[in-house]
Amino acid sequence: MLTEEERVRYDRQIRLFGIKGQEKLKEATVLVVGAGGLGTAASLYLVAAGIGKLILVDKEDVELSNLNRQILYWTEDVGKPKVEAAKSKLIKLNPNVEIITYKSALEEDSARKLVREANVVIDALDNWETRFMLNKICVEERKPLIHAGVFGMHGQLLTIIPGETPCLQCVIPEKPLEKKGFPVLGTTPGILALMQVTEAIKIITGYGKPAKGKLIVYDGKRTSFSEISVKRRKDCPICGKL
Repeated sequence: MLTEEERVRYDRQIRLFGIKGQEKLKEATVLVVGAGGLGTAASLYLVAAGIGKLILVDKEDVELSNLNRQILYWTEDVGKPKVEAAKSKLIKLNPNVEIITYKSALEEDSARKLVREANVVIDALDNWETRFMLNKICVEERKPLIHAGVFGMHGQLLTIIPGETPCLQCVIPEKPLEKKGFPVLGTTPGILALMQVTEAIKIITGYGKPAKGKLIVYDGKRTSFSEISVKRRKDCPICGKL
């Protein structure tokens, strides 16, 4: 049940999907893997929306070069663990949300335990090796995964519902080459992260229609969005047998 304070706090979105929708959010756990440009913006809006529990995983410390896009970190946070700096801000925003943090790399065993606990998983990663592992675990555990990736002023979004939609490896069969220190305009991960949160809220509340069966591509240079229809591959080694 929502408290009176929560009814007032979430009033504008309760007008959209009702008390029951907000209660579903309160009961939900969302796992955010990565606390960079995507992960900080996603965490901020998930907590503002009133999810019950946020699990945030990242192994890194805050660096000065993070601050153009990783909005939960301030100059005073440089050198601190990202997850700790993020948690300190998120608690102040919404003390009703339980926030669990792990300062560690995502390993398969620990990832599986966290995925099992979550209702929805947000891929806020910056490397394809871990992305592919997370995709595989989410498919095996039948948990929705919302992928996003960014580069410069471009990004892509894919909502994965195991058994219903293509998984990440259906769309990208081979791991792309890893690029470190790639260019990013700070607004790009913000835009993609908010789309990820919107998808998560729709999945949890049942309000609206998730972006199933399409890869959404954002072009910030031209301020345009494109939709590419994608289908499951029967020969996909990850989800082909579902």
